[in-house]
Amino acid sequence: MYDFLIVGSGLFGSVFAHEAKLRGKSVLVIERRDHTGGNIFCEEKEGIHIHKYGAHIFHTDDKEIWEYVKQFVEFNNFINSPIANYKGELYNLPFNMNTFSKMWGVATPAEAAALIEEQRKVITGEPKNLEEQAISIIGTDIYAKLIKGYTEKQWGRSCTELPAFIIRRIPVRYTFDNNYFNDRYQGIPVGGYNKLTDVLLAGIEVRLGADYNEQRDAYKNMAKTIVYTGPIDAYFNYSLGQLEYRGLRFETERLEEANHQGVAVMNYTERDVPYTRSIEHKHFAFGKQPVTYVTKEYPADWKPGEEAYYPVNDDKNQKLYSQYVALARKEKNVIFGGRLAEYKYYDMDDVIRSALTKVSDML
Repeated sequence: MYDFLIVGSGLFGSVFAHEAKLRGKSVLVIERRDHTGGNIFCEEKEGIHIHKYGAHIFHTDDKEIWEYVKQFVEFNNFINSPIANYKGELYNLPFNMNTFSKMWGVATPAEAAALIEEQRKVITGEPKNLEEQAISIIGTDIYAKLIKGYTEKQWGRSCTELPAFIIRRIPVRYTFDNNYFNDRYQGIPVGGYNKLTDVLLAGIEVRLGADYNEQRDAYKNMAKTIVYTGPIDAYFNYSLGQLEYRGLRFETERLEEANHQGVAVMNYTERDVPYTRSIEHKHFAFGKQPVTYVTKEYPADWKPGEEAYYPVNDDKNQKLYSQYVALARKEKNVIFGGRLAEYKYYDMDDVIRSALTKVSDML
């Protein structure tokens, strides 16, 4: 019998497995996909590491987590500076003086702030939905061109039907700074994310193509403790109902070009363009290959059995999730962790921190 059966080989499962093994515990990892790494898995083609499940940029302000990951892999100095494309007009993200200068022709922070403040006045009182919330922060022009269409595509509904909390924090900078993240540490593993998860799982037994929820009888008694990183509602066979997610669909194209869009991530903010962003993977690693691979990312309705990307954290779903949490607390010798088991959008550093905390609590 193993000490731990870990369901899922994403960051949470891989970090937990690594730390448990370091402490002398026996570990079995099972993974329903045909590869390890979860959504940070990269597929290599012609020397280009393709982020198979969407762009992943590691960033953190947590020095301890930064030092932790750096012991396994070398990180490059990639800085995420995406571009917003609205009907061919290109704007820097996040919203900063470069954005405001292009939008209005302003040259100083005071001019930009005055324009935004004037436009914000159209919203009075507490914002009732996402549209009002966004305008109350950034004004009408930027909302109309750079937020409205993108957000409606991403969530599959009108901004007036979306809750305000989704966009409560919009980064607004009155400096000429295109670094998307405020975090001190940022980069991409040299050689792709597989390098990281491969080291974490080195020397650990991993079984691919093994779905715990479909083969529970075969696995549930194989370990003293189960670490479950899959969807929490699936663990309980959707007995209380299904939690909602938004899905994604990816189309990757090989192009006979050395440089297609000049940036790793380009957001398409116009509602009529069906995809939300275009990812040119070679730019994550400053690639010099004569060809390139570009992935278009399409938002999609989601149904169980498909990859779940964005939890729909509205009141209805949060209430249902809390009911599943109550069931989870009654499970003996089962640890629930990671974005699917905890029904939350997790940055990578937070996933790692959560896994390290759970291991410390257990061992």
